[in-house]
Amino acid sequence: MFENTKAYSGFAVPDVAAAKRFYGETLGLRVSEPAESILTLHLAGGRDTLVYHKPDFTPATYTILNFAVDDVERAVDELTARGVQFERYDGFDQDEKGIMRNQGPDIAWFTDPAGNIMAVLADA
Repeated sequence: MFENTKAYSGFAVPDVAAAKRFYGETLGLRVSEPAESILTLHLAGGRDTLVYHKPDFTPATYTILNFAVDDVERAVDELTARGVQFERYDGFDQDEKGIMRNQGPDIAWFTDPAGNIMAVLADA
C-alpha cells in the first residue's frame, strides 16, 4: 500500500526560530518555511524532515537524526568550532572529544537547542 509513497519524518521543537538558526546556520542545512511554525530540513538524498512547533514540548530521549560523514573527528572539530557541545553517556567509552570508537561505527552525539539528540557517525 505504501511502497510508492513519499514518506518523511518529523520532530517537534518549542522554538522554531532557534531551530531555524541552528539547522541553517550552525549545521549548514538548507531550510525552508512552508508554513507558520513549520520548517523543512532539506537533507541529502531528498530526505526532507519536518520540524514543527509544539507548545508542550519534551525533548526526545533517543537519537532523532544521524548524519553519516566521511570523517567523524573532522565533523566533531568543525561543529565544536561552531559552538556545538558533544554529549557523554554512561556506559559508552567516549574519547576526550566525545567520540565513541571501535564499538560499531565511530559516533558522537550532540543536541539541538531544544535538547533533541542527534549524531554524526562514520559513513559505512
